[in-house]
Amino acid sequence: MTNGFPNRDVIAREQLASLNRLLEVIHAGNAFYQEKFVAVDAPHRVASLADFSARFPFTTKTELVADQADHPPFGTNLSFPLERYTRTHQTSGTTGNPLRWLDTPESWDWMVTNWAEVFQAAGITSKDRIFFAFSFGPFIGFWLAFEAGERIGSMCIPGGGLSTAARLRSMIAHQATALCCTPTYALHLAEVAAQEKIDVAQIPLRTVVVAGEPGGSIPATRERLGKLWHGAHIFDHHGMTEVGPVTFECPAQAGVLHVIEPAFYAEIVDIQTGVAVSPGTRGELVLTTLGRAGSPLLRYRTGDLVKAQVRQVNEPCACGRHTLALEGGILGRVDDMIVVRGVNVYPTAVESIVRDFPEIAEYRVRVTQKQSLTELKLEIEPVSECTDTKALVQRLQKAFQESLALRVPIEVSATGSLPRYELKAKRWVVE
Repeated sequence: MTNGFPNRDVIAREQLASLNRLLEVIHAGNAFYQEKFVAVDAPHRVASLADFSARFPFTTKTELVADQADHPPFGTNLSFPLERYTRTHQTSGTTGNPLRWLDTPESWDWMVTNWAEVFQAAGITSKDRIFFAFSFGPFIGFWLAFEAGERIGSMCIPGGGLSTAARLRSMIAHQATALCCTPTYALHLAEVAAQEKIDVAQIPLRTVVVAGEPGGSIPATRERLGKLWHGAHIFDHHGMTEVGPVTFECPAQAGVLHVIEPAFYAEIVDIQTGVAVSPGTRGELVLTTLGRAGSPLLRYRTGDLVKAQVRQVNEPCACGRHTLALEGGILGRVDDMIVVRGVNVYPTAVESIVRDFPEIAEYRVRVTQKQSLTELKLEIEPVSECTDTKALVQRLQKAFQESLALRVPIEVSATGSLPRYELKAKRWVVE
């Protein structure tokens, strides 16, 4: 232990012990992985984490979707009889094919513990009053975050079923000190406050915990949110329905996410070859859920693009932790990149440029295919106070040219015409 945090040797030892316990459970009763294991003659135990990575195959979302289609409604990735499961949730991002995910009380408790660690890293305590600006639908993060808030003793204020204006008034009435939502919705809350002439300074907000989109680790988005919420700390984290809460922002370095180890065994691999990449090299995050035995995932290719922070062996992070740190947070998605006139373009890069312009309230990107060539056009909605949209467009086009070496057509939309989002924003439209 150093600075109260376990070092890499301790983390690896705990990961290996948890992994071998998980493999025993899977071999005993999980039909999905039993079938995968037959093909590779997978052992019941492994001698090391490196041995595990070398001998066990990846798991992909495509496999999981196909398994649930072949064995509706829950698939075969269940380690126990169905009556052991008490929670069901579904993914939000699998277009047309949401994955249904079941949890036992033990697996649920493991994830709530991980979410509580997110709050603790954010400095949220039992003295805080957390407002949850969620609809509390079938998506897992809403429920986990709320129960984690209860676990650490905070006052938990549900915002489901309320309009945006009503949520703002509830935050004032309850004197909320923390807010949980997506980065996009935090922007929208502030926008509606201005429209309704609700003074957000009446809310003693210290911390905004954001997730669901990469914006929390994009400097321009963070800066805008901080200004709109009068200096509140914008705290990023990320997770997925399939794996639960995965990371939290480094308390000492904005834009760096720590993986919650030893709850997860994390790898970063080359997108094409699947071979591990060196720290400082961009790759795909691969996760093994060491404590979610009821519906486990082994070497799951998340589709998240990340880059490990470069540190010397056994050198702690600036915050004192030895856990894997992801520089820049989630850099993008494997399937999000498009190539426009030879330039690789990620949605995070576009957002980083657009959010540098406070005159832009909202935006949308239209992607078209013309004679086998991909083109994109940007629609922007200026704030009502913007009086010179022509100059704004010129400055924005210059920013795209300087950052991406691309000339991007820009169209100005009327105030209030572009959609607003409570959940993950869908700003990219493929035509």
